[in-house]
Amino acid sequence: MKKQFLAVFILAFILGCKQDKMTEEKIVQDDRPNIIFFMADDLGYGEAGAYGQQMIQTPHIDALAENGMLFTQHYSGAPVCAPARCVLLTGKHTGHAYIRGNDAMKERGDVWNYKKAAEDPYLEGQRNLPAQTVTLGKVLQDAGYTTSVFGKWGLGGPETSGIPTLQGFDTFYGYNCQRQAHNLYPPHLWDNTKKVILNNALVVPSTNLDPNADPYEEDSYDLFRQQEYAPAKIHEKALEFIDENKNKPFFMYYASPLPHLPLQVPAEALETYADLMEEEKPYTGDKGYFPNRYPRATYAAMISTLDRQLGEIIAALKAAGIYEKTLIIFTSDNGPTYTGGVDFEYFESSKPFANGYGRTKGFVYEGGIRVPMIASWPGHIKKGSRSDHISAFYDLMPTLCDITRASAPIDTDGISFKPALLGREQTPHDFLYWEFPSYGGQQAVRMGKWKGIRKDIFKGNMHIELYDLENDILESNDLSSKYPERVAAIAEIMKQEHEASENEAFKFKELGDL
Repeated sequence: MKKQFLAVFILAFILGCKQDKMTEEKIVQDDRPNIIFFMADDLGYGEAGAYGQQMIQTPHIDALAENGMLFTQHYSGAPVCAPARCVLLTGKHTGHAYIRGNDAMKERGDVWNYKKAAEDPYLEGQRNLPAQTVTLGKVLQDAGYTTSVFGKWGLGGPETSGIPTLQGFDTFYGYNCQRQAHNLYPPHLWDNTKKVILNNALVVPSTNLDPNADPYEEDSYDLFRQQEYAPAKIHEKALEFIDENKNKPFFMYYASPLPHLPLQVPAEALETYADLMEEEKPYTGDKGYFPNRYPRATYAAMISTLDRQLGEIIAALKAAGIYEKTLIIFTSDNGPTYTGGVDFEYFESSKPFANGYGRTKGFVYEGGIRVPMIASWPGHIKKGSRSDHISAFYDLMPTLCDITRASAPIDTDGISFKPALLGREQTPHDFLYWEFPSYGGQQAVRMGKWKGIRKDIFKGNMHIELYDLENDILESNDLSSKYPERVAAIAEIMKQEHEASENEAFKFKELGDL
């Protein structure tokens, strides 16, 4: 009898310990935050109030900074859309990433024909990620997260291995194709693999103002403001996702199409900027972008719409009782644009960096790749804090793996900036690296305060410009002749970090690619 009692006691003890361990593991699991990565499209470093903007109202972005941490030296993975997104989701810089530029895959046919691509999914989308790609979505799925993408994808057409639902995301709603996103009132969006037809007429982005129309009359622009505004449709789905998944850990990649051109926004959004509208000259359209009666007011309103949507996401988290257990990171995919009616000088879009073509979107100067980043995580990130840690998009993979205790891939080029978020001692990068096989062919390296840039590589130029960013934020004084040893060190990094791309479209024959 005693032996039986002892056996039962031991069994109960073991089961109790096991139950305690399971409970403990559940508690540990439950302390992992939800994650919302909210990324603007073409938002300049100087276009939010928290970063010095004076004219465009961004109260929710500014409040995010007040309640979290503002990063001053964060970089995109590339100066344009698709490669920036690839770097973000794979943790590899553009010397190693599969997607290194905006590749329309012209070999498929007339892909730049907006009407044909809107009707034929085979012509939609950019160069696709291979099926075996390890993405942030897949890693977090494996860690037990429900994952989603809302907004613009750009990493594989509807009939390829690159679609979000094959790349680690349970839910997708938005634009598959970046070219289709050149209309914010598009004829369709995608809901996972289903094409959703919207109540909008098909208007080709190269459509300009009727030559007989009065450019000063608002009615002349009715064709370019239709029924269903894609950013609003996408936003509705994101809010639904929060409500449906509030009781389990989730990762939301909110890749907004705002404020990327064309200049389009619902009429009511313009009311905030009535003062700007009074003296506005119309933009009558060129280079494939729609005309607009009030270009300055519209651009400001697009950014304020983005800001309002961020605020509504935060309000939804609070209403669901999960704001305190959610890490929110806000950033932009690259620097601001310089065309399509945007007055980048008026808004000082890339302040404090150099502005305009050659220095912003599409280029590896600071205005093209340094982007705003704000992180908020109540109870973990100190309110109103600031970090000068030098970081890049490819750090997101190891950072989120560190935070969620997911298994990070061993071949990431990034380092976790979780210590910086928590106000602890942070390991710095030895360097950051970029290459971009467009706009003449470019490479760049950031080493501490030093920045090296090689441009016009396709023209045979191998000269490396050298800038001291602590004393020359405009990158106007090339110090390469004064510090040849720095240039040599940067040249060696450019050599070691560049691997020949698998894709012919991204090869540099000038760098030895065959």
